[in-house]
Amino acid sequence: MLRGLYTAASGMLAQQRRHDTITNNIANLNTPGFKGSNAITRTFPEMLISAMGGANPPEGSLGKLSTGVFTEENLMSMIQGDLKETYRSQDLALISDILVDGATFDESGKYVDENGEVTYKPQAFFTVANAFGEERYTRDGSFKTAPDGTLITSDGLEVSGANGQPIVVNVPWEEIGISADGRLLNAVTGLPLDGEPQLRIMRVDNPNLLVREGDGRFRYAGEPAGIRQIAAGDRVQVRQGYLERSNVDSAQSAVDLMAALRAYEANQKVIQTYDRSLDKAVNEIGRV
Repeated sequence: MLRGLYTAASGMLAQQRRHDTITNNIANLNTPGFKGSNAITRTFPEMLISAMGGANPPEGSLGKLSTGVFTEENLMSMIQGDLKETYRSQDLALISDILVDGATFDESGKYVDENGEVTYKPQAFFTVANAFGEERYTRDGSFKTAPDGTLITSDGLEVSGANGQPIVVNVPWEEIGISADGRLLNAVTGLPLDGEPQLRIMRVDNPNLLVREGDGRFRYAGEPAGIRQIAAGDRVQVRQGYLERSNVDSAQSAVDLMAALRAYEANQKVIQTYDRSLDKAVNEIGRV
């Protein structure tokens, strides 16, 4: 009987964590460049229930029994978000559709070949420098300009150029155009600005190796060979005057939130039933 209590309790914990993941997605519906997460659950190792009882117990087993479930991890969804036109020259969005030879990706951005090898769809990100000068990556292109002409994020981090140094301009941003590959141009003449500044846009081969650090930024935790600047033919474009919306589906999130609540309540009912059974066993049957 106690095994059932543990199973139901683990189900409640898993649904609580799933609920937390969904509510975080919903809270960031209006966050530019936000990538939603999906809570992945996994069952505990199953137990084999053997037949028992009698002078000559029957051979064989009655079957398998799962002893619970837990939330294993939260996987990010890297689906391209819709673009919203803002008409601000400092608002930038990335359109990323990087292909890999021989791979046909599903909606989740994953491809499994005939040998079971998994390939993930690479993604592109803007590069910024945190307070310690370390590179961080984001799809939130709602930038602005500091008084000295440095391009910064909405919370003050410097946006990196292709040379690894901050992007600094000495002309109004209204006079600057951004090419598809991230080069800063004179909006009238189409010629590169002095110093030929260019945004540092990085290609990450396996986006699941990115670690969230808050404020729409990620830290790369993989091997150095898995990340590099975009190259010609990578099918990545910068769009000026646009922002990428969150890729969270509000309707599906509402459905998932209700499903998690119902599953939580179902496990709660199971625990209440076990509690009443134990109470009866201790206080009534135990007196006999």
